[in-house]
Amino acid sequence: MRTPISTERAPKAIGPYSQAIVHGGLAYLSGQIPLDPATNAMVEGGIAAQTERVLENMKAVLEACGSSLGQVVKTTVFLKDMSEFPEMNQVYARFFPEHPPARSTVEAARLPRDVRVEIEAIAAISG
Repeated sequence: MRTPISTERAPKAIGPYSQAIVHGGLAYLSGQIPLDPATNAMVEGGIAAQTERVLENMKAVLEACGSSLGQVVKTTVFLKDMSEFPEMNQVYARFFPEHPPARSTVEAARLPRDVRVEIEAIAAISG
């Protein structure tokens, strides 16, 4: 059985998709972009500020799924400009200090709302 997950602590879906789907002991998270969940507005600042907001949004969705950042097994990072990888990676490393998940990082020609970064994840569900 697949269970859709939604939380007010992350931006509302801006299309026909769920923030996450839980199925078979895993949480499959839709890509998060740097929207402030309280205002649905883009966060100000460069790639570091955007990456931090994305990962905070991801953390909120994971918690709603009964999971956590420590349970993430795979992420995919989409960057508007691969030259911003080092700055994104510094912020990312703070959120995954031990046993970071498997990861793919790709440059995308264009992301929703012209953001600089979007991250999706797959995580195990606790207990």
